[in-house]
Amino acid sequence: MNLLNNAVIKVPYPQNEPILSYAPGSPERSKLKAALAELQAKQVEVPLVIGGREVRTGKLAKIACPHDHSIQLGSYHKAGPQEVQLAIDAAMAAKPVWQSLRWEERAAIFLKAADLLAGPYRFLINAATMLNISKNPFQAEIDAACELIDFLRFNVYFAQEIYADQPLHSSATVWNYVQHRPLEGFVFAVAPFNFTAISGNLPTAPAIMGNTVVWKPASSAVYAPYYFMKLLQEAGLPDGVINFVPGPGSVVGDVCLDSPDFNGIHFTGSTAVFQSMWKQIGNNIADNKYKTYPRIVGETGGKDFIFAHASADVPALATAIVRGAFEYQGQKCSAASRAYIPESLWEPVLAELKIQIGRIKTGDVCDFGNFFNAVIDRAAFTTISEYINDAAMAEDAEIVIGGGYSDSKGFFIEPTVITTSNPHFRTIEEEIFGPVITLYCYPDADYEATLELCDQTSPYSLTGAIFAQQRPAVSLAMSKLENAAGNFYINDKPTGAVVGQQPFGGGRASGTNDKAGSKQNLMRWASVRAIKEKPLSRRKASNTRSWTRNRRPLHAAGCRLMPCRVRHAELDTE
Repeated sequence: MNLLNNAVIKVPYPQNEPILSYAPGSPERSKLKAALAELQAKQVEVPLVIGGREVRTGKLAKIACPHDHSIQLGSYHKAGPQEVQLAIDAAMAAKPVWQSLRWEERAAIFLKAADLLAGPYRFLINAATMLNISKNPFQAEIDAACELIDFLRFNVYFAQEIYADQPLHSSATVWNYVQHRPLEGFVFAVAPFNFTAISGNLPTAPAIMGNTVVWKPASSAVYAPYYFMKLLQEAGLPDGVINFVPGPGSVVGDVCLDSPDFNGIHFTGSTAVFQSMWKQIGNNIADNKYKTYPRIVGETGGKDFIFAHASADVPALATAIVRGAFEYQGQKCSAASRAYIPESLWEPVLAELKIQIGRIKTGDVCDFGNFFNAVIDRAAFTTISEYINDAAMAEDAEIVIGGGYSDSKGFFIEPTVITTSNPHFRTIEEEIFGPVITLYCYPDADYEATLELCDQTSPYSLTGAIFAQQRPAVSLAMSKLENAAGNFYINDKPTGAVVGQQPFGGGRASGTNDKAGSKQNLMRWASVRAIKEKPLSRRKASNTRSWTRNRRPLHAAGCRLMPCRVRHAELDTE
């Protein structure tokens, strides 16, 4: 007997997880240091997790430390087509039992996972994030701990709101209600390297809504997601609900997207990859490969801007540029990578930037005094350094701060500021995904025209910021840049969206704008069935027929519903 059937249960109202300071002498600093030392003292062999079982293929890849080539954290097994199909089969086999659970029972698992992450797993997953993707303690804390905890707690609450969303009206003879069913097939979750929180949210959001998932972490960021998978198992997640399948994107992706059971993709990554997946899905739809149209949810690239009006506060503007462009080495989808500065503020802003950037310390993540660390891998290092070299040789651009780089110990690139007289210079138009920002100086009188230029410069539409103390200037920017950013900031940097506060996502080439960290995203993982039930007895229906026939003058007055109501009553009783 399930006694929960006799209860209307509400989950706790979510609160954002407090951020720990890791100040000298604090308990959390000591625990994080210990976790870092423990992980560096051993190597881990990460398996696939399919149907709850650990699977080892023997095809191994290195788990690297971007800031120190001498450290190897371990290795992970790569999936081949056979293992991917096993994961799909496991997801489909787990589906009937998982979706039959009351939603509160599913919710309990993810609330427990949030508590485990806030408690015993916090320093382990933070340390794994720091070592494998080169984040400083603060960046790891707000990502791997706080944001992922928030995703789990808030998404459960959002699910409750979705299930409670029922039709507003039922007539006297009808009971209307809806089911928010999971999708018919499995969901394919494809994660990026740069946020442990995003990697964890991509599979868990659909799973909260009753779906089963094949989860592919980024090849350069398998370490922390593996520990999160173990956490989910400890929280009581049934076998096969989420299947952890690291491996080459082309191999894992092709098998998943070509499966007749594929019913949705939850993606964060590059625009080019997302567009190629969309094309593959479209071709499969044309070939009648799927049972139903898959849900396509993706957050991709950005060429995010900071726009300053002549009334902007210079220290605040400069701080936003430094933090917006250079936190986590500029490897955020939301990172500022272009800025528009009026002539009247040009020199003061450059002077303030040189002061602030001059204070940035760079190096190993285990030195908590370092603000700045390494970029993720050699491919990123090569791409970013090539952009810097192009700017150094260009006649219409100049590197005014930074520009240095070295891969001797780790993949280190200095915080770099480029200025250009060409509003269509390469580094002001193309996504770089690294610690490089390009500044363009415009005449104060051309504020409105330059807003229009900003809107037209990039195909992306993820984040952007306006700095101005005059409200009419803010209002004009809000209007001119309405479609230029899915997350828009006024007098603040364009990064740091918080779950439950700023739903995150953009349009144009930046994705489907389904807003992670909000109810809108969870709704994409449900398929609604509307139900109309007529609970009336024969006698009630007969009375209804008499009532409608006694009021035929209403029909004469123009009420078109009356004949229909009479016929329905007769059909229901005869």
